[in-house]
Amino acid sequence: MKPLLLLDLDGVLRAYPPTPPDIAAVAFEPGLLHRAVTGEITDAQWQDEIARTIPRERVDAWAAGGEVVPEALHLARLARRQCFVALLSNATTRLEADLAVLGLDGEFDAVFNSSRLGVAKPDPAIYRRVLDELGRTTAVFCDDSEENAVAATAAGLDGVHVPDVRALRVALATRGLVPPTVLLVLPDRDEAEELATELLGEGWAPARVHRDMLAGEDDAEDVDWVVELTTAPDGSPASAHRDELDELAERHDGFAAEH
Repeated sequence: MKPLLLLDLDGVLRAYPPTPPDIAAVAFEPGLLHRAVTGEITDAQWQDEIARTIPRERVDAWAAGGEVVPEALHLARLARRQCFVALLSNATTRLEADLAVLGLDGEFDAVFNSSRLGVAKPDPAIYRRVLDELGRTTAVFCDDSEENAVAATAAGLDGVHVPDVRALRVALATRGLVPPTVLLVLPDRDEAEELATELLGEGWAPARVHRDMLAGEDDAEDVDWVVELTTAPDGSPASAHRDELDELAERHDGFAAEH
């Protein structure tokens, strides 16, 4: 059975601009928000409540915000090659429509919406409910809320606080949920071999150099040179250090890629 990976939406896969303080004070008032994310009221009713205090046009503009974080989506797609990936979000009844608008409706093996379940994070019942429905005993759960991650751990999951994409990448790489190998693709053979020697001396492995010709091309000018890295000096997967390796490749007029 594939490992189970549960991902939060907002703050992990979707980013919002900062909510204006006056809107936040109304929309995120604990009682009202809880009613919205547990399905006691619909998304439309929630926005109507907010619009009692905030002008409707401002509410509409705020509610329409948010965009996909490309790097996080890329990681989710990599993980899905070897994991069952599900979304677990504290959301209103609009979640499914939002996923369609964002182009995310086909990106998960399952979607768990707190407003459909009638219970919201960090209530331990929501984690047990998801595990029961999927026939699992545990899962890796990534959330930008530390409180939610801690609650998931208490409920028997591997809860991970991921406040940004870097933290998400490290969480997935160190748990073997995304490939460990990173390829540094450079245009010059001598630079590639010199860099590989340097990295090998620092403790990166295997630091092998490969000749990579573009498919269907015979011209030597279309050849790149690839430095293969799977393990970092600290023993962690090379993919957990992607930011560092991206910068290193760029300094040599190249780029980094997963393998």
